[in-house]
Amino acid sequence: MNANASAALSIAPRTPWNKGKLVGQKAQLKLKEIWAIRTRLQLAERTRDLALFNLAIDSKLRGCDLVKLKVSDVAQVGRIGHRAIVLQQKTQRPVQFEITEQTRTTLTAWIDCAHLTSGQFLFPSRVTTSEHLSTRQYARIVESWVDSIGLDSVAYGTHTMRRTKATLIYRRTKNLRAVQLLLGHTKLESTVRYLGIEVDDALEIAEQTEV
Repeated sequence: MNANASAALSIAPRTPWNKGKLVGQKAQLKLKEIWAIRTRLQLAERTRDLALFNLAIDSKLRGCDLVKLKVSDVAQVGRIGHRAIVLQQKTQRPVQFEITEQTRTTLTAWIDCAHLTSGQFLFPSRVTTSEHLSTRQYARIVESWVDSIGLDSVAYGTHTMRRTKATLIYRRTKNLRAVQLLLGHTKLESTVRYLGIEVDDALEIAEQTEV
């Protein structure tokens, strides 16, 4: 056995970050829970977290895409746009999202507070070795949000933020195609599974759609 092979064998395998944790579909937030978290963040004057929370809800992005957003992705000539478009890391397909007025307000406050410029990451890491928040840091922040209003953090996660507005939109409109586009899914079946829609619910929608 050569030296390289011996060294490889001596390296202990890495333990997955989610080992021993409950994985799978995470619960979405209810409207009253969204406002409860917003209120706590406002009262605590946590400008960054409030901007991050609002943008996570609006954008419906995966955590890996959200943490890599740059100021230039949401703002042009110093103004936050009403819409934005990003290339998804997982699918390499573009997806658009809306930026509501309250999100634009909190983003503007955060950018001004942090003195961020166009080319910088929107949510810089406070760890000097990383330019932007990591997905693990983001997951811890989400956990702190749900803990703050007395929810069981085991049942919630970063995908909670991605699913929340999409689920609310579906419940109000029953428009799966619209939700599919907003989530950037390539297949409608993926959207059905992601939202946790029951088969009977999906069949009911199909039966009511005349072609």
